[in-house]
Amino acid sequence: MKRRLLISLVLCLFFSQSVFSQLQKAKAHWTYSFSKPEVKKGETVDLIFTAVVDKDWYIYSSDFDPDLGPMLTTFNFEKNNTFDVVGKLKPQNPKEKFEEVWGGKVRYFEGKGVFKQTIKVLADNPVIKGASEYQTCSHVTGLCIPGNDDFEFKGLKVVAGAATSDPQPTVGAAAPETGTAASTSEATAATANVDSASQTAPNPTVTTAEAPEANTAVEQALTAEDPEKDTSLWGFALAAFLSGLVALLTPCVFPIIPMTVSYFTNQEKGKFKALLYGISIVLIYTLIGTVVSRLNGPAFANFLSTHWIPNLLFFAIFFVFGLSFLGLFEIVLPSGFVNKMDQKADQGGYAGVFFMAFTLVLVSFSCTGPIVGSLLVASAGGEVVKPIIGMASFSAAFAIPFTLFALFPQWLKSLPKSGGWLNTVKVVLGFLELALALKFLSIADQVYHWRLLDREIYLAFWIVIFGLLGFYLLGKIRTPHDSPLEKVSVPRLLLSIITFTFVVYMIPGMWGAPLKALAGYLPPQSTLDFDLNKRTAGVVSTIAPGETRKYADLFHLPHELEGFFDYKDALAYAKKVNKPVFIDFTGHGCVNCREMEARVWVDPAVQQRLRDDYVIVALYVDDKTELPESAWYTSKYDNKVKKTIGAQNADLQIVKYNNNAQPHYCLVDHEGNLLVKPKNYDLNPANFAAFLDSGKAAFGK
Repeated sequence: MKRRLLISLVLCLFFSQSVFSQLQKAKAHWTYSFSKPEVKKGETVDLIFTAVVDKDWYIYSSDFDPDLGPMLTTFNFEKNNTFDVVGKLKPQNPKEKFEEVWGGKVRYFEGKGVFKQTIKVLADNPVIKGASEYQTCSHVTGLCIPGNDDFEFKGLKVVAGAATSDPQPTVGAAAPETGTAASTSEATAATANVDSASQTAPNPTVTTAEAPEANTAVEQALTAEDPEKDTSLWGFALAAFLSGLVALLTPCVFPIIPMTVSYFTNQEKGKFKALLYGISIVLIYTLIGTVVSRLNGPAFANFLSTHWIPNLLFFAIFFVFGLSFLGLFEIVLPSGFVNKMDQKADQGGYAGVFFMAFTLVLVSFSCTGPIVGSLLVASAGGEVVKPIIGMASFSAAFAIPFTLFALFPQWLKSLPKSGGWLNTVKVVLGFLELALALKFLSIADQVYHWRLLDREIYLAFWIVIFGLLGFYLLGKIRTPHDSPLEKVSVPRLLLSIITFTFVVYMIPGMWGAPLKALAGYLPPQSTLDFDLNKRTAGVVSTIAPGETRKYADLFHLPHELEGFFDYKDALAYAKKVNKPVFIDFTGHGCVNCREMEARVWVDPAVQQRLRDDYVIVALYVDDKTELPESAWYTSKYDNKVKKTIGAQNADLQIVKYNNNAQPHYCLVDHEGNLLVKPKNYDLNPANFAAFLDSGKAAFGK
């Protein structure tokens, strides 16, 4: 069954917050405008929906697979004869990321989101209004809050001079747009006389404001800095700097350090020239990063993240670099070009110092090329400044020793002697390159559902690669450029112990161990063909035989847990067996709900308490399964008719438990009264187990 994740829960904007102090409004403020102030009857105009999203929150877009899982933003128009909807809704430049919990790519907005919908005006005074459905989620707390706001477009001037033929659409509506929109028939099934559509636009002139604080929110969103972006850049800069230090330990670079330092210490103004030498190295690598940054805009980043070609290309790059480091071949630049730069370096003077630095960059390319290439691949994410920062950080670490040893030549005595250990560093990097190459292949495999690199296949490759690395460190394997190893040094022995420990840690993952430390690198556990964590048929059921469980054919609980999906059924059964009820207010599109299930519910202590101490009921607040008309009712909260499973569950959460965020966990008695304070997103299993214990204790009093 397709999962249509359209939220029917609405937030009454003018309802007194003092009544429901725990309720939270969706963290998006909407404004509505037209792409042009006046049109002729029969012409088209773009409706502009602008959402200003609070800091540290995001809103899902409307243009990805609705069956993937997360909740899409939609705008449902009240159908009338004053206008027609033309085409689909188009979101304006949303961000995109791969979410392993859904096994696919989602699109979303942070700070500000803009949507455009083209309409054809059919009357002098068009009545354009309807309701929006969307969901905002927090990066910080993990809460997800659904929103449903009424909208109305006013102020469009329709001038005389009706069109005699089909008018040309406005800019932005001419080309057909690929996107996701609920069809008219589907929308009608949920709300009478409503058409559903989805789209985006350029920055419009706001003509109508929903709330007085909207303009302030826009200003804050445009001027606020993104702390996650800054943290990401700092982390990338640190990784690039450490990569530069690693590059110094390769056999192409390390032996050159003493010779280069000796050159500067034996001539006039040697220390200044050494400083210029280091600066030249930084400038050369930074220039490379600048060239890459010119190609690295949002469109390029979108191509990198959505298409199989770049992912397979990056896989090939890492794979080839890995083979090069292992000694199969060397990646070198044309000798004629290198010799020409070397001749210019012999000219002396400050220009000669620059070309000497350029020669070092070229000569060391066979060792530094794979590292530099990997950094440039990692920086290809749409940020113009990232490749520049990466190359500047890498080259700074690369240049510092040459400059410092020239300024303080006595430090050269502390350098270890060159030897076979330099090639060992290179080979170890080769194994790591091969392992990381699989990540790019895995991304393409998951996005396009090729099923070539399922979790157990991926783990098998990593186990073999790191197992071979461990044997290499022990001297049991030799590559083409290795010298014989008569004895194993203590550092190599310690590294081999760490490597084999990592291998042993991964082996249980072949049969279902969660391997939480590698969650960001491995394919989803759902791709396992054989999972020992799944319960066997011999396990005794926690639900009495013959017990009717409404909607059990539509929903299921994780980890083979058993429970209910209807609130009244759960309370009735709990009274029969004299147990408290664990209510899980969840949603198909709730990422943090899935994360709680994967990282907290999987804990044995938590599972044992859920199985033995509680009657579980999972209430999906975003499910669009329509109930029989006899089950409909009008909510006391917003005076709207609740027709679907999700709408009624969401209304229950608001009216009964004063909350509208997911995940939200309530422990209640047979009458639905809270036993303890509810709990939301918390990834600490011990805290969750204590929460369950407190509910059980309160029930027993």
